[in-house]
Amino acid sequence: MKTLQTAFLLFVFVPLVYSAPPIQQESLQFYEYDTDVTDVTMGSLIQQDYEMQSKDIIKDGTNVSLDTSLRLQGDDSERNVPPTKDTNLPTCLLCVCLSGSVYCEEIDIEAVPPLPKETAYLYARFNKIKRIAVSDFADITTLRRIDFSGNRIEEIEDGAFSKLLLLEELSLAENRLIKLPVLPPKLTTFNANQNRIKSRGIKANAFKKLTNLAYLYLGHNALESVPLNLPESLRILHLQYNNITTITDDTFCKSNNTRYIRTSMDEIRMEGNPILLAKHVNAFSCLRTLPVGTYY
Repeated sequence: MKTLQTAFLLFVFVPLVYSAPPIQQESLQFYEYDTDVTDVTMGSLIQQDYEMQSKDIIKDGTNVSLDTSLRLQGDDSERNVPPTKDTNLPTCLLCVCLSGSVYCEEIDIEAVPPLPKETAYLYARFNKIKRIAVSDFADITTLRRIDFSGNRIEEIEDGAFSKLLLLEELSLAENRLIKLPVLPPKLTTFNANQNRIKSRGIKANAFKKLTNLAYLYLGHNALESVPLNLPESLRILHLQYNNITTITDDTFCKSNNTRYIRTSMDEIRMEGNPILLAKHVNAFSCLRTLPVGTYY
């Protein structure tokens, strides 16, 4: 009886066990995946890679995009190349040129670059320019404004600005000048604050013929006296923080004309000088307002 039961079980279960190998069935199912399923799988892998790289960036404490981080992982030789400052480049590649204006600010140039002939406004602040030559502006007659503030200018050749007959505004502030150049005739604003100019570095008639000059800034220098022959057009005069010790009745007024009034002058600053202005009251009799400075 037991023999019959064993034979019956073998007859029933053996065909079921060997009907289909499980590896082959799984293999058939793998190759029958639709393309949509494959795309989803690849998309999920890319998303996981994106999230992993984003986490790595956050761990490093940097707030940059993934695209930026991938570029940072590139060739190290590109990152180590220093920025170029080739002063032999054409001016409008080295500087910014916009419809008559040239901006050459903070690019470490050591000389005035060649300018387009139609240049009217030149801004060359905060560079390393040490010298201004006659040739720098020999062919540029259209300039109306020049700003050389914050350079290292020690020397300006005689006649460097002589051909600039349209120039109205000139700034040489924050340089190393010890004397003033000859200034163009139509100047309305001149700024030479924070230099090393002494009184002997300003010629007696330096401002006399500048009949349009309205704003003159000579503060923070080494002047021992107020410049002579200031034009009637002058409205603002800054002489603060110099070494001025003397002043005369003819400095601002006319001692031989008691009715004379300097009508254009609105402001004179003389604070920070070793002079008591109260001792020179007659020197201000023609002014509508007293200078700012020390009186007692």
